[in-house]
Amino acid sequence: MKPSKSQTLIQLLVHARLAARLLVAKFTFLNQLMMNKRIFVTSCLFIIATGALFSFGRMKTTGAVKDERDAANAGLTLPEKFKATAIAENLGSARHLAVTPQGDIYVHLGALKDGKGIVVLHDDGDKAAIKSSFGSFSGTGIRIKNGYLYASSDSEVFRYKLNGKSEVIDPETPEKIVGNLVTRRSHKPKAIALDNNGYLYVNIGAYSNICSELDPNRKGCPILDSAGGIWRFKADKLNQTQRDGTRYATGLRNVVGLDWNQQDNQLFVMQHGRDALHDLFPSLYTVQQSAVLPAECMYALKEGDDAGWPYMYYDNVKHKKIQGPEYGGNGEKEADAKYIDPVAAYPGHLAPDGLLFYSGSQFPEKYKNGAFIAFHGSWNRAPEPQAGYFVVFQPFKNGKPDGKWEVFADGFAGTKEEETSGHAVHRPCGLAQAPDGSLYVSDDNKGTIYKITYNK
Repeated sequence: MKPSKSQTLIQLLVHARLAARLLVAKFTFLNQLMMNKRIFVTSCLFIIATGALFSFGRMKTTGAVKDERDAANAGLTLPEKFKATAIAENLGSARHLAVTPQGDIYVHLGALKDGKGIVVLHDDGDKAAIKSSFGSFSGTGIRIKNGYLYASSDSEVFRYKLNGKSEVIDPETPEKIVGNLVTRRSHKPKAIALDNNGYLYVNIGAYSNICSELDPNRKGCPILDSAGGIWRFKADKLNQTQRDGTRYATGLRNVVGLDWNQQDNQLFVMQHGRDALHDLFPSLYTVQQSAVLPAECMYALKEGDDAGWPYMYYDNVKHKKIQGPEYGGNGEKEADAKYIDPVAAYPGHLAPDGLLFYSGSQFPEKYKNGAFIAFHGSWNRAPEPQAGYFVVFQPFKNGKPDGKWEVFADGFAGTKEEETSGHAVHRPCGLAQAPDGSLYVSDDNKGTIYKITYNK
């Protein structure tokens, strides 16, 4: 039956009322949702802002602490009560150092800067001002002995007469002590040392990694007659050549850090060990073994000593002299006993470029007569992280290493990423002792000179 008009009207009113209620409910729901959304968004923004402020505050606090530490120690990490200051910066390739009793520092540059190879600084405490520069040759070795400043290029050694204030009298005309030293392809720097009997010792590095390309038939490395060792010359005789010297010790691939041990009256050297064990002999050595072998070794030398390069290397994991694979070794076979043992060994490829026996009184007693070693840092330890870029301390007793070495000054490389990738900001190279017993460290990457002191 068809609904009446009144029934239809009632139904329409009911639907309208229901629709109105639904509309109100929907509006209420949407309004509540929007309110909740605003609350949610506001809460999120509050949390984010609070977190950001906290992080920023923490970052500022952490950064401030780091800045304070860096300002106090020039970015270095040191033992308790030690302090480091960057007393000079941007000098160029600052290699080895020599210090006078008056507080002057002679810095030898590995590359000429403004046409000069030696920079003279004066230590005024927290800063070192440049006094002058001289020398038309770059190089590494530099020493003061018996009123003379000795300095080397890659092929010669010169000396300058000093006055009573330890200043160079005539910087334009040095005397040539020895010339025509072998310098080919690689390992060119001539590090030097002097003894107490009038002799000069010069490293002449091997111009090869392992000599295999020069000795294909294994008859004996042909370059050892003129390189790969330490040569001795008279310190006061002019115009000598390499033939006038004595091959004091042989079988040393390359030496940059060396020093005369006054306590033991003996020459000590730091050898740069060979490279590429895995690259050349992948069936005998893994990449991991090649990354850490062989050791960087400290040797105490006597005339006639043979450290064994290229016929052997020292394995700092096995603590044995191992016959080189180029000469019949297999990674296990021990080398001939005629080769001298190192007196201390350090991880491979760290490049020891500086050696100093500490004779001062400023540092605690444990450092007296011990050795500081500047490690320049590695480039070929992959897949292991690159490492080094620090100064270590090696305890000594009665003129010989005694006990485990320890990292003394670290942080030269910069961040951990810069260190492990091999992109070090600073690289330690030379070491010298100040008249008051402070320790100087040179950096040949940025040209910084660090001064390390002890606060009792």
